[in-house]
Amino acid sequence: MHAPPTGVTAALPPQQSAPAGQPDAEPSPEAPHPVPWWAWALAGGLFLLYAALSLRTHARLHSHSFDLAIFEQAVRSYAVGRLPVSEVKGPDFPILGDHFSPVLAVLAPLYRIFPSARTLLVAQAALVAVSVLPLTLWARRTLGDAAAVVIGLCYGLSWGIASAIGFDFHEWAFAVPLLACSLAALGSGRLRAAAYWALPLVLVKEDLGLTVAVIGGLIAWRGGRGGRRPGIALAVTGAAWTLLTMTLVLPALSPSGSYFYASYLGGGAGAAAAGSEAAGGFGDLLFKATIGLVTPDTKVATLLTVLAPTLFLALRSPLVLIAVPGLLWRGISDNPAHWGTGYHYSLTVMPIVFAAFVDALARRGTTTAGLRRYLAGAVGVCLLLLPVHSLGQLGRPAFWRTDPRVAVAQRLMDRIPDGATVQASDGLVPHLSNRTSVSLHGWADSRPDPEWIIVDTGVAPELRWPLSVIDESIALARARSEGYRAVAQEDGFVLLNRPS
Repeated sequence: MHAPPTGVTAALPPQQSAPAGQPDAEPSPEAPHPVPWWAWALAGGLFLLYAALSLRTHARLHSHSFDLAIFEQAVRSYAVGRLPVSEVKGPDFPILGDHFSPVLAVLAPLYRIFPSARTLLVAQAALVAVSVLPLTLWARRTLGDAAAVVIGLCYGLSWGIASAIGFDFHEWAFAVPLLACSLAALGSGRLRAAAYWALPLVLVKEDLGLTVAVIGGLIAWRGGRGGRRPGIALAVTGAAWTLLTMTLVLPALSPSGSYFYASYLGGGAGAAAAGSEAAGGFGDLLFKATIGLVTPDTKVATLLTVLAPTLFLALRSPLVLIAVPGLLWRGISDNPAHWGTGYHYSLTVMPIVFAAFVDALARRGTTTAGLRRYLAGAVGVCLLLLPVHSLGQLGRPAFWRTDPRVAVAQRLMDRIPDGATVQASDGLVPHLSNRTSVSLHGWADSRPDPEWIIVDTGVAPELRWPLSVIDESIALARARSEGYRAVAQEDGFVLLNRPS
């Protein structure tokens, strides 16, 4: 048991000693404590912030085909009783062959009632917001009410969560509350609960089995003889699950017959970007596992930014080891998007580092004055980083102004009948994925010869994807030459239809 800090009102949960010669016992369960009103208010306030950010981003046509529309099409498949497919990834592309995330089926009943991309965004906001409760309640028991409020706010407003909420929906949203509950239980000495909360992570994404394995290892290490067997069992289950899904399940379900994302670990793009001449094979692997983990500088900056919200105290807790598999995967990847602080890639790191922060503060046995200094520093880092990432947009007047072009886009999309096959610009795809068979205009794997094409030619050049301005003009001219007729052309939007 870790000693509580001096001057802090709450103590760590009591531990029971096993009789001599007997395995260490699971700590006796605590009497249930009511969740204080301020904890519900904190989670509710964060939910409103997250929902406002993501829904407003979507309404401004700033959500994307990759990834919001992909996940909506998967959930839409589950909602009608089919295995998940995504037209954005390719004609009838089986999503379980891309990432093994059967947890998405949980959203199917809700989607049947509210068939919209907004359903996924609201669900994500709720999942992430509720994750503040286990961490905050654990901090309250070990550090007191005031510290719990500060830690909950710093966690809920942290840059990793803000970046993810501001960029579409992702299956990792399900992992966040599971991680928070598991780590709070592990830090409190409730080892069986920690294992039970961790195990469902294997259904969120194939690589999270390695995270489960590390949690199992910590349970075995911290639990003594009583925790060794369940901890080892959990570790073996997590590692075996990842190995099984990556080598057998995903290749069997993928149209390519392989696990696509393993290619990020194989080529030489990452080494080339960092200035290495490694050409692959053992040399490339050695480079990735050594120098490649700290080059280019973006990787080091990301690691420092991950730990900065906890004033690097997270490094004093063994719980921080749970973040290693995810950070290692990103560090050796050849995809530069994995190296930085953007997108959703740091979402699952945040509950881990903040759990390590709580654990480290409890283990240090710091004075009340020392605790206040650490918390003040955490608040300072949070406020410093907040305007740089997505949640900072909520305070900008431009974020709440609606461009008149949005109404034009909605009016033109309304002319496309339900069930039609469509190719659309990136920002328009998520607004059609609930009622049409829509794919991405200009994407090589999109379904050819759709009935409708709708393109936003007014997107700024630096935001265009996958086609440049010139390539988009060529594609539209080609479509017209192949028989598509212009149904409407207004305010930069072009709507084409192929006569039947």
